[in-house]
Amino acid sequence: MFDSEFLKRLEYLSLLSKRAFQGQLLAQRRTKQTGGGIEFSDHREYIQGDDLRYLDWNVYARHGDRLLKRFEEEEDLHVYILLDTSRSMDSSSTDPAQAVNKFDFARQIAAAIAYIALADLDRVSIIGYDDQIRSTLPLIRGKNNSLSMLRYLEKLQTSGNATNLADVAKDFARRAPRRGLVLIVSDLFDQAGFRAGVDSLRHQRFEPHVIQVHTPAEAHPNLLGDVELFDVESNRSTKVTITERKLKQYETLFQNFVRDVEAYCRTYGLSYTRATSDVPFDVVLLKMMRMAGAVS
Repeated sequence: MFDSEFLKRLEYLSLLSKRAFQGQLLAQRRTKQTGGGIEFSDHREYIQGDDLRYLDWNVYARHGDRLLKRFEEEEDLHVYILLDTSRSMDSSSTDPAQAVNKFDFARQIAAAIAYIALADLDRVSIIGYDDQIRSTLPLIRGKNNSLSMLRYLEKLQTSGNATNLADVAKDFARRAPRRGLVLIVSDLFDQAGFRAGVDSLRHQRFEPHVIQVHTPAEAHPNLLGDVELFDVESNRSTKVTITERKLKQYETLFQNFVRDVEAYCRTYGLSYTRATSDVPFDVVLLKMMRMAGAVS
């Protein structure tokens, strides 16, 4: 799936995104810590027990003031990618010209985000989930780990009989060694809804970003007449007669669902990207970067 042409496109995106997302996404952060840093920040009063190596001896010699140097220390960002691996993700369009599998498309997006973050020296972890966490790529750092990241994504498979982002988010928060960005790459076809899961991440001080993926056929199905619909996650089937009116009703419901996700993200200041699988993955990434003001 990740051939040489794919790698070339990743490298191009990486070059475009240097210092991308400007503090909103995949950007390096700074935290103020005392000692061990690389850039002087300010002073504070010395307190008994402080490390004397950081006492400003020049100030002490001239004025007798006991001040401790404080430094700004570079702190690499932790980027977590929650990749939906539920069975509903294993879906392709019936149109041969748009036949990119939704799960493959989601994996391409996850690979591109991870590659950019690794090139920017951030730490990256990928978590595959359905109704629970099924697989985890532990935190890695550095571009030299790109191939292991791609191999991990290639081996991922869809599974499970349901999706439960709320439970997954709680479990993920318990396991994560530190707060950071959480990019949710999913169709958000969650029986209990997506809100509780994203709320959980927000309340635990992660920074969620939602990338909603779907096929063109899911928005505009080409179905009419007597058909049998099969839910791949619940294994239930239903025989229905689809008329023009019912088709319109479905399309309206789907658009309302998408608008609801977008409105939720806007309300809480979260970035949101909608991506259909007939659009190349690098176009999606460029759109995200433009939204973040990283490229013109």
